[in-house]
Amino acid sequence: MLNLVRSRTQARTTRPTTMGSMEYADPKKKGNFVGKIFLAAALTSLCIIMIKRSPSLKSPSPFAFHEPGVTHVLVTGGAGYIGSHAAFRLLKDNYRVTIVDNLSRGNLGAVRVLQDLFPEPGRLQFIYADLGDKKSVNKIFLENKFDAVMHFAAVAYVGESTVDPLKYYHNITSNTLLVLESMAKHDVKTLIYSSTCATYGEPEKMPITEVTPQVPINPYGKAKKMAEDIILDFSKNSDMAVMILRYFNVIGSDPEGRLGEAPRPELREQGRISGACFDAARGIIPGLKVRGTDYKTSDGTCIRDYIDVTDLVDAHVKALEKAVPAKVGIYNVGTGKGSSVKEFVEACKKATGVNIKVEFLPRRPGDYAEVYSDPTKINRELKWSAQRTNLEESLRTAWRWQKSHHDGYGIPNVY
Repeated sequence: MLNLVRSRTQARTTRPTTMGSMEYADPKKKGNFVGKIFLAAALTSLCIIMIKRSPSLKSPSPFAFHEPGVTHVLVTGGAGYIGSHAAFRLLKDNYRVTIVDNLSRGNLGAVRVLQDLFPEPGRLQFIYADLGDKKSVNKIFLENKFDAVMHFAAVAYVGESTVDPLKYYHNITSNTLLVLESMAKHDVKTLIYSSTCATYGEPEKMPITEVTPQVPINPYGKAKKMAEDIILDFSKNSDMAVMILRYFNVIGSDPEGRLGEAPRPELREQGRISGACFDAARGIIPGLKVRGTDYKTSDGTCIRDYIDVTDLVDAHVKALEKAVPAKVGIYNVGTGKGSSVKEFVEACKKATGVNIKVEFLPRRPGDYAEVYSDPTKINRELKWSAQRTNLEESLRTAWRWQKSHHDGYGIPNVY
């Protein structure tokens, strides 16, 4: 008897279905094939993404290697008043610049201005870091190849230093030691150190020369002198080129109005006299407080040597250009003439056009009567001299920036 019923356990054969002269593949087989294509495409895309993200296959950062004909300068404190002006000058002169700043006193807005002005790859990078963190400092030097360091980063208020001296010894002396150690470890050849006339204290004889005895009378000056001593001791057995610039009271701002001074509001009491004058002119504070009218000077107020920030930065660049391996250069950076605080206030009144109210108060701890420089050495050896010596004009330039930047740089220091 013929069995016409196929057993359920018998496997079906797969065969094409014909319709006329056309054949149609089994739908299940077609679906498997399409799925495999999608899977292969997904795996390929994933591999491409992983390759792109692989650090070993990224194109190296231009900051990570020495490039012939390009000088890479680390500017510590480059978000601050003086440091940002120095970074700007270096960038204009075609240096490669890395700014390191923890923004405790600097302004992120200043960095943003520089980034907008010099957006080209390999020109400028900003690293948010604290120079008091040894691991961070070493990482910065490990991942970047610097030719020179301009070390500006420091707290810098005489009055504050007398109230919180340990902050100054940590921030100035200890941090300089960490930077110097990393420079030595990673073979960075040149250091331009930003020092101060406060290391001289209150000399018996004016003007101050580079051989005037250093007898600082406040923690700010003492911390800077300690940092200088560390650098000088290290240099005795090193081929590092070192320049130490001891500068006087800094005023002014970028003549084209791109950068200025924007101190923290909470530090206005400790800040520079120029900042206080501008705050009084803008009505932020009711008037200007002049501390000390009984000094042995012509009008009883302190006498200072006021140096325009543009001239100061020029001195740093010339020091960088003239630095010699295994040599140390020490220079005063000033105009060579002094102006009293009363003279300064009158110049500020003229520059702002505001009759600023002045309140005379007792002396501030740590201040000294008279300080101005003898710039003969820097004139002779670095061919540098102050060009902007008109006090009123420097203040007028700074006032223009202040008037157009009521909120400083206008952005929070959040990074």
